[in-house]
Amino acid sequence: MNLFVIIAFLVIVSAGYSYLNARFIKLPTTIGIMLIATIVSILIIVLDSINPSFSKYLTDLSRNIDFSEVVLNVMLGFLLFAGSFNLDAAKLKREMRPVLVLSTVGVIVSTFAFGFLFFGAMRLFDIHVPLIYCLLFGALVSPTDPVAVSALVKGSKLPNHIETIITGESLFNDGVGLVLFVTILEVVQTHTTKINFGQTALLFCREVFGGITLGLACGYFINRLMRSITDFQTIVLLSLALVMALSLMAIAWKLSVPLAVVSAGLISGIRSINNSNKEMSHQNLERFWKLIDEMLNTILFVMIGLQIVELPFLKNYWITGGVSITAILLARWLSITIPAAFLRRTLNMNYKSVNILTWAGLRGGISIALALSLPHSKYRTLILAGAYFIVIFSVIVQGLTLNRLINSSYKDNPKS
Repeated sequence: MNLFVIIAFLVIVSAGYSYLNARFIKLPTTIGIMLIATIVSILIIVLDSINPSFSKYLTDLSRNIDFSEVVLNVMLGFLLFAGSFNLDAAKLKREMRPVLVLSTVGVIVSTFAFGFLFFGAMRLFDIHVPLIYCLLFGALVSPTDPVAVSALVKGSKLPNHIETIITGESLFNDGVGLVLFVTILEVVQTHTTKINFGQTALLFCREVFGGITLGLACGYFINRLMRSITDFQTIVLLSLALVMALSLMAIAWKLSVPLAVVSAGLISGIRSINNSNKEMSHQNLERFWKLIDEMLNTILFVMIGLQIVELPFLKNYWITGGVSITAILLARWLSITIPAAFLRRTLNMNYKSVNILTWAGLRGGISIALALSLPHSKYRTLILAGAYFIVIFSVIVQGLTLNRLINSSYKDNPKS
């Protein structure tokens, strides 16, 4: 199946799912697409067991997509740039302390809390998974999904500062999560329990601060180029080139792609390209990236659903899924309450905020992509199954109930 056929099938399937949701189901796009994709994938598995020819095209499509490569090296940059470009930088600046704490300390706490909880719980069911693999699992499910989160909190009664914290954290924690994942994966592959903390700290600083520096520099440079012209087509092409160039450079120099594109999006978004001759250029560019964001988001969740077709059968699916979901919710709650307890004045959170931030910790394509990128071992399938359960539960169950929780918590408080 060649590249054009794969792209064509993805667009056709995405358009079909999107129409079904918009016309009949009428759920928020992220939730509706995930729900339809999951149901269709389960039907494909059933039909494939009865008559493989019924589901041949969708099965072939799922098998021909390198999901990890597409998400991590192609789609992620565009999705994060779109989210950061349209983020209110002034609001983010006011909430920068809690955003940075939750996207760094919070991710680390979540990774280790999940790892130990999953390790202990699985042993109760006589399923033995090494602790290092449990921590690896924790690293790939700790980052929250910026696309799903930001789409759901808009239009709710959530106070503006909490909305900014949730959106900002989800944009920045991908980079930290990826660094943790790579570090723990290196320990797994070298078969050693000794971690060189100096080398790890150097890797962290290079990826994080190098990615941020690269993103800010390139974002500022491209923004200056945009401000010097009036042709909107060229402005759009420059923004697309910025994302692609950053992805290529960050991969080549082993810097954090997520942090590079988020930094570039923020500096591009905060510095308006408007002048007296082109008042609408910046607003039109925001609309363009919002459209890119929504279309790629739809395709991403269709791809997640299609990958379920390739998920091997496990006799302990439900045990793995139940333990994974419980562990990630507890780990998410701990990753917020522990920093909040020590930095109460800095974070300015009450129990309502903690509960909402916990339930708003939706997982998406990045977790699945990282799980699929794991080297083959007898624990890979178990981690992959657990990651699917977490993503499906978080998008459908948490997504459907998040606004109800927000609106009930702030029913007497107007949005401010």
